Amino acid sequence: MRVTVLGPLRAWRDGEELELGPPKRKALLALLLTQVDQPVPTSEIVEFLWGESAPDSAVNVVHRHVGTLRKALGPILVRASGGYRLHLDSGQLDLLRFRALRADAGESRRAGDDIAGLRQLLAALGLWRGPVADGLSASMRAHPLFARVEREYPDAVKEAVDTAVAAGDVHLERVLMPLRQAAQAHPLDEALQARLVTVLARTGHVLEARRSYEEVSGRLNQELGLEPGPELAEAGERLRTRSTGPATGTPAVPTGLTPTAAPAASDGIIRTRPAQLPPDLGVFSGRHTEMALARSLLPADGLPGRPVVISAIGGMAGVGKTTLAVHWAHEVAPRYPDGQLYADLRGFDPGGAAPGPAQILRTFLDALGVASEHIPPSVDAQASLYRSLLVGRRVLIVLDNAKETEQVRPLLPGAGDCLAIVTSRNLLSGLVAEGAHPIALDVLDDVASQALLTRRLGAERLAAQPDAVKDIIHSCAGLPLALAIVSARMSMNPHGDLGVLASELTEEDDRLAMLSAGDPSTDLETVFSWSYQALSPLAALLFRRLALHPGPEVSLEAASSLLGLPRDEARPALCELTRAHLLTERFAGRFLCHDLLRAYAGDLLQIHESQQEQVLALRRLLDHLLHSAHHAGTVLAPQGERLTLPAPVDGAVVAEFRNREQAADWLETERAVILAAVAHEPARTHTASRRWQLAATVELHLDRLGRWQEQLALQSAALDAAERSGDPSGRAHAHRALGFVHGRLGDAEAATQHLTAALDLFRAAADPAGEARTRRYLAFQANKGGRHEDALVHYGLARSLYAEADVSGRIGQAQVHNEVGWTHILRGDHALALVECQRAIDLHRELGNPNGEAAAWDSLGYAHHHLAAHERAVDCYRHALTLYRGLHDAYLEADTLVHIGDSQEAAGERTEAGVSWRQALRILEHLGHPDAQAVRQRLVH
Repeated sequence: MRVTVLGPLRAWRDGEELELGPPKRKALLALLLTQVDQPVPTSEIVEFLWGESAPDSAVNVVHRHVGTLRKALGPILVRASGGYRLHLDSGQLDLLRFRALRADAGESRRAGDDIAGLRQLLAALGLWRGPVADGLSASMRAHPLFARVEREYPDAVKEAVDTAVAAGDVHLERVLMPLRQAAQAHPLDEALQARLVTVLARTGHVLEARRSYEEVSGRLNQELGLEPGPELAEAGERLRTRSTGPATGTPAVPTGLTPTAAPAASDGIIRTRPAQLPPDLGVFSGRHTEMALARSLLPADGLPGRPVVISAIGGMAGVGKTTLAVHWAHEVAPRYPDGQLYADLRGFDPGGAAPGPAQILRTFLDALGVASEHIPPSVDAQASLYRSLLVGRRVLIVLDNAKETEQVRPLLPGAGDCLAIVTSRNLLSGLVAEGAHPIALDVLDDVASQALLTRRLGAERLAAQPDAVKDIIHSCAGLPLALAIVSARMSMNPHGDLGVLASELTEEDDRLAMLSAGDPSTDLETVFSWSYQALSPLAALLFRRLALHPGPEVSLEAASSLLGLPRDEARPALCELTRAHLLTERFAGRFLCHDLLRAYAGDLLQIHESQQEQVLALRRLLDHLLHSAHHAGTVLAPQGERLTLPAPVDGAVVAEFRNREQAADWLETERAVILAAVAHEPARTHTASRRWQLAATVELHLDRLGRWQEQLALQSAALDAAERSGDPSGRAHAHRALGFVHGRLGDAEAATQHLTAALDLFRAAADPAGEARTRRYLAFQANKGGRHEDALVHYGLARSLYAEADVSGRIGQAQVHNEVGWTHILRGDHALALVECQRAIDLHRELGNPNGEAAAWDSLGYAHHHLAAHERAVDCYRHALTLYRGLHDAYLEADTLVHIGDSQEAAGERTEAGVSWRQALRILEHLGHPDAQAVRQRLVH
């Protein structure tokens, strides 16, 4: 039994949706649901249904309605205390599930796990599909019981916002959509409106924040004759002074992206306002001259027209280029209301894993709202589209850690209203010659160095031992990174003798003097060595092995795998490295390592660990990624086709997922790491099999997200790895994936070449399941080209091949039935389509595969739609919808709602269609999915 009241009132029993009857019966059920597990007197029911005009037969009518409901619902509806009671649990009623998740979130927050609390609150808010008991008359929904339940949504939104703030500003974008919806529904709730203003400002939507504040202030004055209360007034004051953080001084951190109100109509682009700047440092100090120069480059209107290059004298590392660039970017961000783009170009990455311009352009185009299928394949075309999108917009672009001019040039905007800030250890004279403004950074002088230490350690402590402070400053040679590391160690021992620390550092300096030869980078090596030798043996081991991680971010599970230890034993080492400033915790549980530190760690790795030890650690790391991704895929699609993997090596830590949301979150969070891991060090043949298997494991996930350009790069690297190691199975899987993604991108010739190569390899390996799936991909390509008869031939061969395969072959046969049905729809033979889709439903149901069954119900509905059997089509779609909701598959739930709306409109039910489309739009906007634009067009026309 499953019942929903947070939105349209609906009920299902044994997978079948129930007909709930006339309006009064539905209203009675809704009343019982809002007081679930409590007795509701008959007199209260009568008053609710009829008010003061109840007929004499009212009680009898109530009894008849209850009798009918009891037949439909079963024993959960019982008599109690002169009335009736509904017995449901949180697995049966969305309202109880919402409350349980909200309570769980409170427990998580009290336990200090704000990330888990936020995830639980967002899951709770996602259960709401509209107003409580949507579809009842307005007069009935005005009952205090419904109003009280309705109030739980904005209260939970406030809790979600507060939890996101506690978890870190990087999470604020996740709460923006429900916050907007709640604020629109409750325009006079000042606490809600204050949070909206603050979150908008802190995620970079400054103009929208100002409009929101002005609107709510005006409404309070006009409707209630009131001025804003303290909380809203404080948010407005912070906005006026451009301090978007809370009163505690937490820095503003705009992140993520949000669709604007005016998307393009037909170019495949949703106009978005990206906000990608990393966090600003709360202890930024000095650099007054450089900041003054940077500010002078911006005229009064904030439109410089030329990029600013922040470089360093003599290619020096650790001098604070990124810190200055990010600090200045946050300062000027309000001048660029159309968004901020950020990319770490990793130009000096010791692992050589710097992304090319094409990868960065794809990321920027995605952030600017370009659907993957509309991103052109060539770098020149991507750069042209990127510059076209920036015309007439005021966007701030930060290109960090560039190595050479050619790495940067395709990423610069054309002439216009944007600002590009570029950091590099090199001067990038090519850009300067073309008119870029250079800002050269030298090391800090003694005064600035002391100021930085004072900000971090306090003036009183430094004043007590001035000679030791001078020695420390001398040893750090004016390098901000060195000063930060030293001050981090001194902060861990607030009562420690600075003289002792200075002596240790001076002795270390003497010991390494022979290595310096006047090279400023060896001053950093002195500090690194000093900090490294203060580490515990376990933290030192982890620090060395971080050089094996491809970057950009390291998780607890990855660190545990590098060490070959459980999470609880590895966590203290991560904390120690963070306290020592050798790692930075960018987000909760996600750690960054400066490229200089990674290079130093790599040197230590070669000195202290054998090649065999390095290979074992790298295998554990790759097995962590591979088996975690495999597990995530199993959670998301338990019956799906996937590789059979050998057991992970001892010490590899596999991520655990309690539900689909956690699995999908992990895949998205680790996506950049997986891409880097597959492309990392292609010459290492001893890890080649793991790298192509990793690419094959995440293929369907990337395809589902529409990240086809990333798929192209990933599978190309996988093919290279497989070819270097001479692995025919890896070559087959990579060719097949490349064929499918080339087909997605419209390159039919490349698609056919790769799929043909895959077919030959799978046939040679006597792998019928692999060959069958390749045939399905060839059929997809044939259908795309209008060659439906060729597609049917491929499907026929695939069906025969699946019959030769193991148990997974039956799932494949069911999928073929559905895809053949879809092909018949494309051919216009809807009667045959009905037969094939029904066979697919029956087989998937027999095999216990709800993903496949849902897809087949959707296809069956589409066939009925084209036969003008719109009521039957909606019934089929609702079967699919029920399954997708049970699977918590938000995207396919929205996709099915769109189909329901289409059939409702075709049946002349425009109002009902609008309800379905709006439900779909809420989900798609929450997901940030490009399909939202097509739904908006349906609602407009």
